[in-house]
Amino acid sequence: MTQDGFQFDILARRGRARRGRLHTPHGVIETPSFVAVGTQATVKSLTPEDLAEVGTQVIFANTYHLYLRPGADTVAALGGLHSFMHFDKPIMTDSGGFQVFSLGASIEHGVGKIANIFPGEGSQGELGKDARASSSRKQISEQRGGGKSLVQVSETEVRFKSHIDGSEHIFTPEVSIDVQRNLGADMILAFDECTSPLHDEAYTARSAERTHRWARRCLTAFHNSTPPHKQPQLLYGIIQGGAFEQVRRHSAKTIAEMGFNALAIGGNLGQTKADMHDVINWSVDEIPDGPPRHLLGIGDVVDVFEAVERGCDTFDCVSPTRNARNAGILARFDDDGRPLAKFRINMRNARFARDERPLVAGCGCYTCQHYSRAYLRHLFKAHEILAQRLASIHNLYFMEQLCADIRAALEEDSFAELKQAWLAPLS
Repeated sequence: MTQDGFQFDILARRGRARRGRLHTPHGVIETPSFVAVGTQATVKSLTPEDLAEVGTQVIFANTYHLYLRPGADTVAALGGLHSFMHFDKPIMTDSGGFQVFSLGASIEHGVGKIANIFPGEGSQGELGKDARASSSRKQISEQRGGGKSLVQVSETEVRFKSHIDGSEHIFTPEVSIDVQRNLGADMILAFDECTSPLHDEAYTARSAERTHRWARRCLTAFHNSTPPHKQPQLLYGIIQGGAFEQVRRHSAKTIAEMGFNALAIGGNLGQTKADMHDVINWSVDEIPDGPPRHLLGIGDVVDVFEAVERGCDTFDCVSPTRNARNAGILARFDDDGRPLAKFRINMRNARFARDERPLVAGCGCYTCQHYSRAYLRHLFKAHEILAQRLASIHNLYFMEQLCADIRAALEEDSFAELKQAWLAPLS
């Protein structure tokens, strides 16, 4: 894929997995790559210098939230996101489409993007692995829902009620592109409707068709506008369709044929991890090989391996930093060398009160090189802000090292062995 200011080169292939290199106006992204989430033009508690030190290649900011405050015009007047937040590496922005879900169906259905994105998984939804077969979406929704949506979706627009002050705001495909032009990110996303895992096939199909019409409007607005910061931007088309095979395949094929130079797999990914694997497979089946592929909202260790194996190049998720802020420290093994099922330890645990060791033995991050478990536990117990920063540094470094190991394995044709070494002990 080549576009003015952008070039994506595939350096190695192992089945569907790719080792690539995405050239952008603000630097090269070595893929596969984890994308750190900086919703409000900041990765919570970290400076851009912190991000550079851990090796973060690209961050993901939120169009809707930055539209509300400080406002896209303000960011534009201050030189765009890179200048505004003093970050000189690539930036992605979403379209506001995720807020159609998070402020709408997410509230009504009680389904979040992180802890309970897969309502059919026993550990998260307490419904067991056969929930999809034994429980209707309506039953699950009744167990989980009850909130009132802050969103109204129509053919032409989405009306949001601000979570900040209750004021009403209207987003259209054209507004989304205009806001993202003003924010000035390197990679921007088409406006879409992100559906819930509890929406039925009929609604999901109607929503996907509306997303396709919005995608065409986004392309028109994109090509009819000029970046105010005089740098090119790469527009991603978003594949929707839920976990319904024919809807998902149709959406992938439709979006791919529109002429986007980059593609994202979005929307709900089903009620189980197995559903997610199917969704990625169906999507990749229908799209061309050349453009970069981004998987929206996924980023734990197991899912990274599964996404890479199925052909995804980049993926964003708040979980590494959100876990860090809640004392969840990413690690592969416990102190006895046994694999950790969820790849994390709880730094509030009393057994760390006098533990002088680093968070993870052998870790090269700033936190592990300078601070002990005892100190970090103290900071968390005392509710000190420094705890969040030090833990976030470690978790992002962990994710960057994981992706670096994956890239090396793809180059050396040992990805299958690496995945086996990481995940087989968990089964």
